[in-house]
Parts: sequence; structure tokens; C-alpha cells
Amino acid sequence: MAEYKSPTEMVDLPSQGYFYFDGHPLSSGKIEIKYMTAKEEDILTSANLIKQGLVIDKLLESLLVDKSIKLDDLLVGDKNAIMVAARILGYGKDYSFSLDGEEYTADLSTLEPYDMDLKKYSRGKNEFDYELPTSKRTVTFKLLTSGDEKKIAEEIKAREKISKVQSSELTTRLKYMILSVDGNSDRATVNNFIDNEFLSRDSFEFRKHITSITPDVDMKTKVVNSSGKEIEVVIPITVRFFWPDTRV
Repeated sequence: MAEYKSPTEMVDLPSQGYFYFDGHPLSSGKIEIKYMTAKEEDILTSANLIKQGLVIDKLLESLLVDKSIKLDDLLVGDKNAIMVAARILGYGKDYSFSLDGEEYTADLSTLEPYDMDLKKYSRGKNEFDYELPTSKRTVTFKLLTSGDEKKIAEEIKAREKISKVQSSELTTRLKYMILSVDGNSDRATVNNFIDNEFLSRDSFEFRKHITSITPDVDMKTKVVNSSGKEIEVVIPITVRFFWPDTRV
């Protein structure tokens, strides 16, 4: 009997592979994933993985055909694209969700990456320069990966155990993004700049710039509310994303 092979699909990455080094398996701008099976549903229902917050990562790792690809290496927007594709392949394109007390259904197959001109950036390099508009200082930064996001969440959680009063989420994220200031990559110098010298108006403009160049899936869609008015909403990625209603 011939060995059964699970069907697979190629997923287009929002980054188009631009920010992975030459020769990296993701530099092609595509990634192959397999269809979900009952084995993946075991992952989704694992109480231990859910408790640890690892269930989505373990699911996506299981679906990657090329096991040499590390999920932590994926840019956040590329990981989001894989997550949407996996949901469509696993349970179909229709996703029902609650928002502001109303129920909506979105067609996930209509979602597209943000329209970006990636050709103006250097292929194979996740490193960018930005001159802050007020202080005129130059910061060199990178786009965050899935692994970075995991470390940020762990660090924030650890800090919150020490101080429940002051949030450090913004400065923690900035410290993972910013590689150098005015060409100085010394971490103590960079951290001091972020904590004590980063003007709020510069920080605001920097974060706007980050958003404008970050490849990702545009999760906005138009729905009709209970008043019959068409509105635009951002599709929420909640626990229900991979847990459609079932009677089993």
C-alpha cells in the first residue's frame, strides 16, 4: 500500500522573503504547509500547551513541511499569514467572531497583505536606518520576529511580577527593535537612550514608521452591523480562531 501523503499548499509571505538572508529557506517568499489533521486537533486541545501559551506555535510547527525552518525566525507578519492560511485549510474560509456585543462572519480568503514597495529596501537584510525628526539622531532597527515577540512577552511577564504599577511594554519592545543609536551599538548606550533620551514625539513618529514598513496581513474587513450599516472592523484573533463551533 502506498504511503499516504497529506496534501499541502504554498503560502505567500507578506515580506516576499525580502528580509531573510540569501539562501534562507524563506528568502523565496513562500512557505509550504500541510493541511491540518486530527493530530493537529490534539495539539489545539492540549490543556498543558494552552496553559503555557504554546498551542499556536506548536500547531504551526507541526504544519511546516520544511522542518529546517524555525518558527522563531519568522517575521511576525509572515507568521500571521501562515496562521490565516492554516485556519482556512483546516476549517474553511468563514470565521465567526464577536465584537462589541455583535456576531459577524468574515471571509478569511479575502484578506491580503498590506500593499508595500519592498524593492526600495535591501534584499536579505533585516536592518534599517531612521532619522528621528525632532532630535535628528539616527537609529538603526530591525523588524521583530516571532522569537523576539516570545522573549518580549516573557520579559514583560517577569517585570510585572516585580512591579505591578508601571508597565514596561513599550520600552521593552523598543529595546528589541533598536540595534544602535548614531552608529553606537553598545547595549548599555542603546538602553539608556530608550529609557532616558528618547523624546516622546520622536518615539511616536518612529513607531508610525515601523508600522508603515512592516509586512503583514491586513486584517481589516467590512461587515454589516445590526443596524444595517456597513462598517470596517479589524478581525480579532481570539481563542475561537482555531476552535470553530462543534458539537463533537
